[in-house]
Amino acid sequence: MGAEAFNPCALVPVYNHPAKLAETITALRADGLPVVLVDDGSDHECRQLMAALAATTAGIHLIRRPCNGGKGAAVKDGLWAARHHGYSHAIQIDADGQHDISDAVRFLEVAAQRPGALVAGYPAYDASVPRHRYYSRYLSHLWVWINTLSVTIRDSMCGFRVYPVGASCALLDAETMGDRMDFDGEFIVHWVWAGHPLEQLQTRVIYPEDGVSHFRLWRDNGLIALMHARLFFGMLRRLPRLLARKLTNPATPVSRGHGS
Repeated sequence: MGAEAFNPCALVPVYNHPAKLAETITALRADGLPVVLVDDGSDHECRQLMAALAATTAGIHLIRRPCNGGKGAAVKDGLWAARHHGYSHAIQIDADGQHDISDAVRFLEVAAQRPGALVAGYPAYDASVPRHRYYSRYLSHLWVWINTLSVTIRDSMCGFRVYPVGASCALLDAETMGDRMDFDGEFIVHWVWAGHPLEQLQTRVIYPEDGVSHFRLWRDNGLIALMHARLFFGMLRRLPRLLARKLTNPATPVSRGHGS
């Protein structure tokens, strides 16, 4: 049987981000990408905007979640929808303007070259990044390095990624993962544990002055701490296999700088 045709889409989870949404969708459609748009229980204004975009713009699949379940829940539903619609890959783009949409073409070019790999972004920040968010990421990185017995994952929390849809959905079907801000880190660790290939590209990430963040300091940091605890005990269960793989296959995932 021949290789699966490369047939990508964009995956945009949305929870009350009307300000940048139309601009984001227009840019993605200008690149020829169909869009799986996931409404994660948004309010009336944002719901109406998504309905109007889906009604007036070709190539949009609008998925409605009845209530807000979190970024991870929305991405999961988006990936399952992408599988249902026959897409081979889904590039996840935030709806709040943080991600550099102009990098989507570069990420998809790498995905086309290595269709089995998760193409994960790692951020190049500008001065807009909140200091507490910038430094707290490193504690999360430390636990990811412990739980994978490796320092090869450059950033576990950046959601700008190209997911191979089939392998990603199979992993979601097989493993329980968090539904909120804990999802990105948990998914990439399970991906590496499963032995799937990983490509990493640097990408510009900004925090717009008028941006709306749904990160809840205590709730989401607590969920991330619990996620790392789950992963730690998962690592202990997998320790013999992970050590054997490390000894027999020491190759590391590829990291590429911005513009590589």
